[in-house]
Amino acid sequence: MEDKIKYKIPLFDLNFDKLEEQAVIEVLQSKWISTGPKTAAFEQKFAKLLNVDHAIALSNCTVSLHIALKLIGIKAGDEVICPSFTFVATVNPIRYEDAIPVFADVTSYENPIIDPDDIERKITAKTKAIVVMHYGGFACDMDRIIEISRKHNLKVIEDACHGPLSTYKGNKLGTIGDIGCFSFFSNKNLSTGEGGMLVTNNEEYATRTKLLRSHGMTTMSYERAKGHSTAYDVIELGYNYRMDDIRSSIGLVQLDKIEDDLIRRSEIRKWYIKELKSINNIIIPFEDYNEFSSNYIFPIVLKDSNSEKRDMVRNALAEAGIQTSVHYPAVHHFSIYKDFYRELPITDYLVDNLITLPMYSKLTTEQVSYVCKTLKTLV
Repeated sequence: MEDKIKYKIPLFDLNFDKLEEQAVIEVLQSKWISTGPKTAAFEQKFAKLLNVDHAIALSNCTVSLHIALKLIGIKAGDEVICPSFTFVATVNPIRYEDAIPVFADVTSYENPIIDPDDIERKITAKTKAIVVMHYGGFACDMDRIIEISRKHNLKVIEDACHGPLSTYKGNKLGTIGDIGCFSFFSNKNLSTGEGGMLVTNNEEYATRTKLLRSHGMTTMSYERAKGHSTAYDVIELGYNYRMDDIRSSIGLVQLDKIEDDLIRRSEIRKWYIKELKSINNIIIPFEDYNEFSSNYIFPIVLKDSNSEKRDMVRNALAEAGIQTSVHYPAVHHFSIYKDFYRELPITDYLVDNLITLPMYSKLTTEQVSYVCKTLKTLV
């Protein structure tokens, strides 16, 4: 049905203009389009904004998570505790290494981020790491998670794909655990079409990431082309996980825009909450959240509902010209993860009754009001 509808208000809109176009043209005219000076500049600028020692650009966030798991030594049979209430890319890299995903539930409908108590309950002698995902750009309870990790000698990887510049007690998300991973997919706050970043304060991790992203080679093509090196060795089994200068040039422009974009999103979130908080039949996750957030999405949860009722509401919103989505189907219900199934009652209710409403910086007060008034008539 959605393909036939021309939406008055889409779920998302790119924050692109002539600046991104010009950046790409400049790279094309430079005749160097693969990993090179623009990628290095993008990495430096990203690291500075996050106040982190190292940022390494990669082809997407999935490979960033894969490399992160390799850096911390995850091997076949190791257990990695992770959320199911996430996009499947958070979990797939665990299986790339033939490790075992151990799904933890979220804290509550109001606070749908991984539950530290459930993490601790699921730790065994085989547990080696915890992967958290800062849903919607809202921080997990990192104090408690870091405390648990130190108590049990575990590594912590942050999937911060939703949270560029989001904070937790003054620290940027992605910089609190051992390694942080970011996504620049087309619908993310900071978009390059495809792309990702691994950030860390560990110099050894950073050095090895640069090897792993480029076939385990000791020098990159750009260095050889500029005469800095004419030979190379291959010292580790690596991958082709590089980001190119075309996408990095877009990323540099997006970094110049992101702070203003996120401030605007914060204002839009306030408009939504003001209009929706009087509706008794819905929950607004993170309604009282006080930290700075990227506000990647704006989810609501229907009370006393089920998936059929939720889908009826979504269909009616679509008929009214409002595009919505569901972030996300539960990973532990996918066929490929049936052998790792766990009972996760809070996650299960959320995925059946959650609706993601439009969220992007170009939304107007009139559009938000239209979404909210339409939703009120339906619930």
